[in-house]
Amino acid sequence: MLTLGIETSCDETAIALLHNSREILADVVLSQAQVHERFGGVVPEIASRNHLQYVLPCLEEALHKAQKTLEEVELYAVTAGPGLQGALLVGVLFAKTLAGVYGRPCMGVNHLEGHLLAIALAEDAPQPPFLSLVVSGGHTHLFAVEALGRYRQLASTRDDAAGEAFDKTARLLGLPYPGGAQVDFLARKGNPQAFAFPRALKGKGIYDFSFSGLKTAVAHVIAKEGIPRGQRLYDLCASFQEAVADSLTKKCMEAARQEGFEAIALGGGVAANSRLRSLAKERAEAAQLRLYVPEPSLCTDNAAMIALAGHEAYMRGERGCMALDAKPTWHLSERA
Repeated sequence: MLTLGIETSCDETAIALLHNSREILADVVLSQAQVHERFGGVVPEIASRNHLQYVLPCLEEALHKAQKTLEEVELYAVTAGPGLQGALLVGVLFAKTLAGVYGRPCMGVNHLEGHLLAIALAEDAPQPPFLSLVVSGGHTHLFAVEALGRYRQLASTRDDAAGEAFDKTARLLGLPYPGGAQVDFLARKGNPQAFAFPRALKGKGIYDFSFSGLKTAVAHVIAKEGIPRGQRLYDLCASFQEAVADSLTKKCMEAARQEGFEAIALGGGVAANSRLRSLAKERAEAAQLRLYVPEPSLCTDNAAMIALAGHEAYMRGERGCMALDAKPTWHLSERA
């Protein structure tokens, strides 16, 4: 089966073509980061207009790379939520139009399910049940993946998502958007023990996350001594990053132990962070757990994971409909 995936939930316009459930024929991603950089974050109205401008060229490039035509596409899969409403609408309406013209089914995909299943596109992929940590700019969740299509949320953030904390801290430090990659780069030159930043919600059996206090701690440092420069900046970035990675991995390992999982998978844009990846590997090995981490290109928003999620849903008997609409607050436990 040839599935065409469409992802427009935030500021990446992405189109992918997937053969069956594993072979990526094309995965085109056009980032709007440079467009939003001068605003220090994503402007929803601008993101929506740019999706309108970019979605057709992305489709044409994907078809060219895959050497396929729209007549050959058998299934459409599109991110229907969660995300920015205007941005989501561009993708949903585009997918429904193509599906209607060519008489093909159209599956609405939850963006978080895409991140959950991105690891299945790797050569070495876990089989359910496993624990999944999804960390991105808008989401920080722990899910028990009991089967494909059956997910149980174990924890989430009570305030800022991990990626949001990275971006807000970068903004406080005067770093360009997107801030997460900038903090990661600078942290490699720093001492992660230089600042004693807090870890929130500590305690046995507490899986939820909180990062607003960590961001406030950074703000207090800046208020006291100004924006750091040179080695002091590197140390602050390393200490902040260590606090995030420490909290995420400790709670993940604790949840795996308490819930009886033998395998853990990471997903979402923050899963591309170098320290999170290395610390998760270190702690998983110490706990004798199997760890699965996608390639960085499959951590950030992409349409291949959306195509896969749509394909898997269709193969297990779910069917889309032309009444599909954007669902900006769509919870993973709900169906489209």
